[in-house]
Amino acid sequence: MEEVFAKRVRMAQLFDTYKNMLTDKQRQCMELYFNEDLSLAEIGTELGVSRQAVFDLLKRVEAQLNKYEEKLGLLKHGI
Repeated sequence: MEEVFAKRVRMAQLFDTYKNMLTDKQRQCMELYFNEDLSLAEIGTELGVSRQAVFDLLKRVEAQLNKYEEKLGLLKHGI
């Protein structure tokens, strides 16, 4: 349980740091998931896509945010 919470906190931190580098749709999806705490199905309804499409988008954004941090290191350096 702590691992899930730690991962969620890290994703929120990465999102706050790199959100301006995401597309509008990626940013909206992440905001609905992390800030509004909507389910995948609710986000899908909001965005007009399937629950699976939301899941896939969140996974791609997670990988992208981790790649940004790996290359830029803004979170690690507290920038």
